[in-house]
Amino acid sequence: MIAGVLAAQVASYTIWTSQVRASQLEQLDELSSNMAFSIASTMKFFRSLPVDYRHIVLDQLRSMGGTRFFVSVNERRIPVADIGSGLEKEVVVSNVRTILTQQLSIDDVVVEFSRPETLRVFNNEVLLYDLPPRWGQHSLLMEPLSPPILVVQLELAPDTWLYVATLLGVPDIFSGYRWLSEERLLAGIVVLLTVLALSLLGITSVTRPLARLSRAARQLGDDLDSPPLKESGPKEVAATAVAFNRMQRRIREQVEERERLFSAISHDLKTPITRMRLRAEMLDDPLQRERFCASLDELSELVKGALASVKGLDLHEEPQPTDLNALTTELAEALRLQGGEVQVAGQVAPLTVKPLAMKRCLANLLENAVFYGQRARVTLEEQAGVVRLHIHDSGPGIPKDQLGRVFSPFVRLEVSRSRHTGGSGLGLGIARHIARAHGGDIILANHPTGGLLATLMLPRQSSVTDL
Repeated sequence: MIAGVLAAQVASYTIWTSQVRASQLEQLDELSSNMAFSIASTMKFFRSLPVDYRHIVLDQLRSMGGTRFFVSVNERRIPVADIGSGLEKEVVVSNVRTILTQQLSIDDVVVEFSRPETLRVFNNEVLLYDLPPRWGQHSLLMEPLSPPILVVQLELAPDTWLYVATLLGVPDIFSGYRWLSEERLLAGIVVLLTVLALSLLGITSVTRPLARLSRAARQLGDDLDSPPLKESGPKEVAATAVAFNRMQRRIREQVEERERLFSAISHDLKTPITRMRLRAEMLDDPLQRERFCASLDELSELVKGALASVKGLDLHEEPQPTDLNALTTELAEALRLQGGEVQVAGQVAPLTVKPLAMKRCLANLLENAVFYGQRARVTLEEQAGVVRLHIHDSGPGIPKDQLGRVFSPFVRLEVSRSRHTGGSGLGLGIARHIARAHGGDIILANHPTGGLLATLMLPRQSSVTDL
C-alpha cells in the first residue's frame, strides 16, 4: 500500500510539475517577447534622435526617475559578468535577440544577464549602486529582492553603443527549479500518512471479523462447544460467519449423535457378554471354560475401552498451575510399587493445565513405557517457552512405518504388543488428544541407543480447550 501511494504521488507530482514548468516557460516566453518589443521601440526612438540630443533626453529621463528602462549611450560595449543558465535563460535570450534582429535589422545584438551588485552602466564603469537613486535604482532594483538584470547592447553607429538594462519581473528565474521542495515534501508526507491512517482503519474494520473467524477455525477441532461467531461486519464476512456457525452446529450434532450411538452399542453389549460369562462358568471342561472366559474378558476390555474413548476424554475441569515435576514423580512412585523402574530428571516451573487430564496423559505414556520397556527415564526441560517431557524406555521400539499408526484407536502392534499382553490400544490416542487440547503434541521416535522415545510438548502460553 505504501508503495502504491508513493507511486501515485510520484506520478501525480510528475504530471503536475511538468504542467507547472510548461506554464512558467509559456509565461516567461510571453513576458520576454513583450519586453523585447518594448526595448525595440526604445532603441528605434534613440536611433531617430539626432546625436546631439540623445544625451539631453537621457539626462531628462534620469532626472524624472521611475522609468522602466535604464538607457545610456556609450563609446564601446560595456563588459557584463553574464550569469544564469538553463532553459529559462535560453527562452529569454532567444526571444529578445530574434525580435530585436527582426525589428531593428541588426545582427550584432548582445543579450546578457547581470547581478545588480556587479552591473556597470557607463564608459567609466560606474557601478549601479554608486549612481544616484533617481537615475537607475528605481528601475533596476527591487528591494529586498535581488533579481537578475537583463542587459541589451547594440551598435547604433561606429563607436556608439546603445545600452539598455531592465528587469523581467521574475525574481527567481535563475534560482533553479526544484522538483521536490520542502513544501511539496511536507505535503506528500501528510497525504501519505493520512491515506495510510484511513486505509489502516478501513482494513482493520474489515479484517477484525476475519481474525475472529480464523481463531474460531483453529479452536473448532478442539472445542466444539465454543461460543458462536458474531455475525457482523461486511456482507461477505457476515455471510461466512453464518455459514461457519451452521457448520459448527451440524458437526456438534453429528458428534453427539455418534457418541450416543456408540455408548448405546457399547452398553448393550454388556448384557450378552454377561449371559455368555454365566454360560461359560457352567462348562464342564476346565480348559474350555478358562479359554472361553479369557475371550469374554478380552471382549469386555474392548467394550470398556470403547466407552473410555467416547466419554473418558470429556474431562470438564478448570485449568490451574500444576507442578509437572511432582506429578511425574508421583506417577513414577506408583509404577515402582507395581514393579516398574522410572527415573525422573530435570525441573520446570509450574504449568497451567487441566490437572486430571494431564495426569491421565502422563500415566498413559509412563505405563506404556514401563509395560513394554520395563524401565523408563523421564527428562523435563523448557526451551523457548515450550515444556518438553522426554520418556525413554528400554523396549524393542516401533517400526518406523508404524510410528504414526499406534495413535489410532484399538491399534496394538505384533508381536511385542499383542492382545495377550492386555490393553485396548487407546492409551496413546487419548494421551495425544489431551496434549493437543493443551496446544501441544506427542511425538514418537526410536532412540539411537535403542528403545522408544516419546516426547510430550506443551507450550507455556496457550489457551486450554475443552477435552
